[in-house]
Amino acid sequence: MFSRMFLFFLYFLFLLSPPGLSLSLTQDGLFLLQARSCLSDPNNSLSSWNAAASTPCRWRGVTCDHHSAAVTALDLSFSFLSGPFPAALCRLPSLSSLNLSYNLINSTLSTVSLCRFLLYLDLSQNALVGPIDSLATLTSLRYLDLSGNNLTGEIPESLAALPHLETLNLVSNLFTGTIPASLGNLTLLKRLQLAYNPFKPGPIPRELGNLGNLETLYLALCNLEGPIPDTFSNLVNLISLDLSQNSITGHIPQWFTRFTRVTQIELYNNSLSGKLPRGMSKMTSLKLFDASRNELTGTIPTELCELPLESLNLNENKLEGILPGAIARSPNLSELKLFSNRLIGTLPSDLGSNSPLNQIDVSFNRFSGEIPANICRRGQLEQLILIYNSFSGEIPESLGKCKSLTRVRLRNNNLSGSVPEGVWSLPRLHLLELLENYFSGHISKGISGSSSLSNLLLSNNRFSGSIPQEIGLLDSLVEFAASNNNLSGQIPGSMVKMKQLVNLDLSCNQLSSDLKFGGIGYLNKVTDLNLSHNRLDGNVPSELGRFLVLNSLDLSWNNFSGEIPLQLQNLRLSELNLSYNKLSGDIPPLYANAKYKTSFIGNPGLCSHLPGLSNCYGRNKNWRYMWILWSIFVLAGVVFVMGVAWFYFRYRKVKKLKKGFYTSSWKSFHKLRFSGFEVTKLLNEANVIGRGASGKVYKVVLSNGEVVAVKKLSGVPAKVDENVGSRKDEFDAEVETLGRIRHKNIVRLWCCCNSGDHKLLVFEYMPNGSLADLLQGSKKSLLDWPTRYKIVVDAAEGLCYLHHDCVPPIVHRDVKSNNILVDDEFVAKVADFGVAKMVARAGQGTESMSIIAGSYGYIAPEYAYTMRVNEKSDIYSFGVVILELVTGRPPIDPEYSENDLVKWVSSALEHEGLDHVIDPTLDSKHREEISKVLSVGLHCTSSISITRPTMRKVVKMLREVTTVPKCTSVNDGNDPSYHEDSSHCITED
Repeated sequence: MFSRMFLFFLYFLFLLSPPGLSLSLTQDGLFLLQARSCLSDPNNSLSSWNAAASTPCRWRGVTCDHHSAAVTALDLSFSFLSGPFPAALCRLPSLSSLNLSYNLINSTLSTVSLCRFLLYLDLSQNALVGPIDSLATLTSLRYLDLSGNNLTGEIPESLAALPHLETLNLVSNLFTGTIPASLGNLTLLKRLQLAYNPFKPGPIPRELGNLGNLETLYLALCNLEGPIPDTFSNLVNLISLDLSQNSITGHIPQWFTRFTRVTQIELYNNSLSGKLPRGMSKMTSLKLFDASRNELTGTIPTELCELPLESLNLNENKLEGILPGAIARSPNLSELKLFSNRLIGTLPSDLGSNSPLNQIDVSFNRFSGEIPANICRRGQLEQLILIYNSFSGEIPESLGKCKSLTRVRLRNNNLSGSVPEGVWSLPRLHLLELLENYFSGHISKGISGSSSLSNLLLSNNRFSGSIPQEIGLLDSLVEFAASNNNLSGQIPGSMVKMKQLVNLDLSCNQLSSDLKFGGIGYLNKVTDLNLSHNRLDGNVPSELGRFLVLNSLDLSWNNFSGEIPLQLQNLRLSELNLSYNKLSGDIPPLYANAKYKTSFIGNPGLCSHLPGLSNCYGRNKNWRYMWILWSIFVLAGVVFVMGVAWFYFRYRKVKKLKKGFYTSSWKSFHKLRFSGFEVTKLLNEANVIGRGASGKVYKVVLSNGEVVAVKKLSGVPAKVDENVGSRKDEFDAEVETLGRIRHKNIVRLWCCCNSGDHKLLVFEYMPNGSLADLLQGSKKSLLDWPTRYKIVVDAAEGLCYLHHDCVPPIVHRDVKSNNILVDDEFVAKVADFGVAKMVARAGQGTESMSIIAGSYGYIAPEYAYTMRVNEKSDIYSFGVVILELVTGRPPIDPEYSENDLVKWVSSALEHEGLDHVIDPTLDSKHREEISKVLSVGLHCTSSISITRPTMRKVVKMLREVTTVPKCTSVNDGNDPSYHEDSSHCITED
């Protein structure tokens, strides 16, 4: 009876089915369709999964048995699928291989345990959560890759019950506890990869030495301590060993030389000591050896250099002796980094002759002799870094033919002679650093050929002749330093074309003629200008007053004459030196104070009340005094009467105002054209333009027409306690750091006030307000996609500077769209960095535990259990800002229910697709760019902090979205990694 009813039911379904639907689809096909129904497929990756087919064997990602047509393998990697793991896949009886890597599978692994016949399982780079205990039932597994997820808990001992396992990859998850010793029972294991997990500090399990078949061991950044176990001597089949970024101590064992199959050894960033092992000649397969940043001593073994190495990194140790000549005979050597050791002797004369050298850095050693003539013989050398050694002789002519060079750093050596003509015109060169040598000859006119040059550093040499006009063609040049040479002639007028120039230092030369380069005002990014100790004459150009970001101006020891132009008062200079010239007349009022008392000495014609200068009144001073006295007496009566009346009505208000500021201590970081007292008078409720957790923000219009923003910090204890002095010192130290920041994408701090009851920060005013105001307010129509893209790149560069170019690095702690301000030209600047920390310190005490680092909707998930913030916290918050820009939505909204914008975007992408996520007010022609920027935002908001990119990487990814100029770091060059990455940020004011 039942069978008849079932057949009738099937017949009924057939009658109702559409004409194109086949009822002959195999059972495996039906299971796959059921699995598809559980997943979101915004990219239509599974469009070929057609229910009308008779078999799924031609569907995308499906592999079938040739005879039975049963599904045996499924590969849907990189398909942008999202949703829970589809349990229907485990009903495929012949399925032995499953690859769902690089998707957005976001469930636990409980249902995966039903796939008991799997041999191969790859679920890497998804959003899986929870523990992995349930996988112990997959006893047939040979390959298991769960890397790049959010899996938690301890690695279970039960994994040892997978006797056939050959690959175990759990990299980049959130596993805690320790590495279980029972993994040593997986004797068939060939690849064990557990790196980048927050394990509890502990030793490397000795039992791992039982894995005699192991070929890959990847335990980087696992909180490992103690020595390398001697049982590892049994791992003779190792091909790749990575124990980097731990706290491993002891020596590199002698038995390492038994690893005759190993191609890669990574031991960097540990605390290893002692000498490198001898007998390494047996390791004939070794290609990459990195033991940098340890405490290694002794010499570099010749046997190591005789190996066919591709990369040798021994930098930042305490190695001594010479570099064995055998290293030059390596046919594969591409990278050689030995900087910051105590090495002596010469570089092998044939270094580079037999090797495709790409990077060499032997800085901060005691090398001597000449630069090898054939170091770029293979034409692949990009970075030549030899700074702080004792190299002598000339630069080889062959380097002038090395078109691949991007960075040449030779500072602080004993090199001499002329720079080869070809070196001046290398087409890919970004940095040419020749400081502190004995180079002579001219700066070549061929320098215009180095069109990518951003830093030209020639100071403290013996260069002579004139600066060629062709230097003005270097429109990417950020820094030009040629001080302490014998340069003569005029400063080329063509230099006005160098619109990216930030730092110009031509001091201590013999440059002459008057300073007249037409259009000088176009150099509007210059922050430091030093032309001192030359023979320049004529008037000080009034056009210098257009250098609005100029921070330091030194024209001392020249022959300038005439009066000091009043236009210099437009500048906010922290350093000014016009001493030892032939200037005359009055000193501009802004500079006639004690701060600049040494800025004008040695100018007999100048007059002022400053020490060392003559009095401006001369012979007529008595008459002028009398005239002044009469004026005073005439006005005194009027002023006295009016003053008494005014004082009567204002006394109480002024007294109250002064009471709060009688202990005020004002600190300025730029030259100001207003007083602190004027600022405080205007702090009233009518001028409040913003309120936040850190305090109120006032818009203050000063008497000179200038507008500033004043933040009055809250959280200041009302009652003075025994720690108030130390807290005041902490505040002053924090603000001192903030005040020194100079970058085009960071809001400038003019000055601050720290009193017993008040803490004020005075910033430049940003007319367009915050990004949050623009996105959610009436001006949203102004934010087309190109403007939004510009804003996000600007903000990224500001944060990049804080994270990577400040010493020490600065963590913002409260990145949000409210703290990204926009000026009248829609240049975005980061604001309030460090303020959250100051408020927390100001309010610390019994309530300090209630102070949250960050703002709701922007706080990184790990903060909930670590209560710590770092650069990765900022990056998560910045990712939320990116999502705001793309979606036009706020970070928190009732529509999200209990979720936030990050989870809303993930859910919307899963169920509705990309078009539902993008702000509908944006032009669809930018869809591709918007999608790429959204991808960066999703990358930044990864729930696993270690998988988030650095801000340097974020800037690079954002700039790769469209064709825009690259940004380059500028610092003093003392670090061997100076300009290491082309994505460094430009440090400008």
